[in-house]
Amino acid sequence: MKLATLKDGTRDGRLHVVSRDLGTAYPADGIARSLQEALDGWERIASRLSELSDRLNRGGVPGAFAFDPRRAMAPLPRAYQWADGSVYESHFRLMQQAFDSESKLTFRKNEPMIYQGGSDDMLGPTDDIMAVDEAAGIDFEGEVAVITGDVRMQTSTAEAAKCIRLVMLANDVSLRNMILHELGKGFGFYQSKPATSFSPVAVTPDELGAAWRDSMVHLPLLLTWNGNAFGRPNAGIGAGFTFAHLIAHAAVTRNLQAGSIIGSGTVSNPAPDVGSACIAERRAQERIAHGEPRTPYMKFGDRIRIEMLDASGKTVFGAIDQRVVSFREKERAA
Repeated sequence: MKLATLKDGTRDGRLHVVSRDLGTAYPADGIARSLQEALDGWERIASRLSELSDRLNRGGVPGAFAFDPRRAMAPLPRAYQWADGSVYESHFRLMQQAFDSESKLTFRKNEPMIYQGGSDDMLGPTDDIMAVDEAAGIDFEGEVAVITGDVRMQTSTAEAAKCIRLVMLANDVSLRNMILHELGKGFGFYQSKPATSFSPVAVTPDELGAAWRDSMVHLPLLLTWNGNAFGRPNAGIGAGFTFAHLIAHAAVTRNLQAGSIIGSGTVSNPAPDVGSACIAERRAQERIAHGEPRTPYMKFGDRIRIEMLDASGKTVFGAIDQRVVSFREKERAA
């Protein structure tokens, strides 16, 4: 099934079931008001949502209306946890080769990298990316993310895989020119990682069919920057770790609560002809080839679109479609 949270004037929005083709939607009233409520009671609620989904897909729900992704919030507008990993070795190796200052980081074969981001202010798929200064190095990062149920501390990888409730896309916006300064303090990201954006719908793994294997989505991630194709790396290729590994790693010393979001990190493939899922990776390639980067970071007014299509060419999660806006200009206009 496919689930979306639509704007209703509240912080957590209103949960809706969306048809497989993303054509129609229907509120989940009487089942669960919010996605977090559904996740908290997943064992008793999921089957009722699934039944509504089946009826919606058959066209048998009177009152169903056209689904508009512009009305969508993030599936979880605020979450108990947003932990982002970095599982694609080609991305790490490329960045490490291009930027000596990052060589102090090590991609370990037996331990995934993960950091805890801000989870209190998630962006919907068409919400503006608010930036203070273009000089910060505004970059998009196309990712896949999962939402978990409750995960017990010391959960095994096999058990962690069973805790995945929903899958979605993410744009983990980065301010590249601030990252190294923050990492140099030895305390991790903060100001360099503004609000993250998510796809219009989150889907259960079974909706992905054969594309969901080994706790990963085996489909290309399509990125378009200002109307120009930028990258199409396959999210199932080149990952040193799976979502099951990331979840188990995050739960080594703590429990994870239902509604925790885990990200894959920037999707990246070794083959250069598939492009990239972030500007920094292209700049790394340019620095290696020419001695310096040539592609600028995003400017105010730029637009990024991130989407994933199934084998038949139909959108799976809907598209993240955002523009970069000056925070100060928007504040003045308001």
